[in-house]
Amino acid sequence: MAVTNPISDLRNYNTVLEKVSAGSPVYLTVNGKGKYTIRDIADEEEFEKTKAMLHLMCELNEGRRSGEEEGYTSSDDVRAYFHGKRS
Repeated sequence: MAVTNPISDLRNYNTVLEKVSAGSPVYLTVNGKGKYTIRDIADEEEFEKTKAMLHLMCELNEGRRSGEEEGYTSSDDVRAYFHGKRS
């Protein structure tokens, strides 16, 4: 469960940090509007992995779409292309 605190609560940052745990970030507000998040490092790592996976899936989908629209390259053409690069 997320917790929301005004940024002024950081004067006593230990009490704010005690509220942070995996799956339960603390959102900080400035003038009543959300501005910052403090979250557990495990959540941050999971977020970065998820973001990378989403990016990869988008790239793969773009490649699939391109292959369907423009035609796929044969494996022989791919081999020839990379053999030519080595020379």
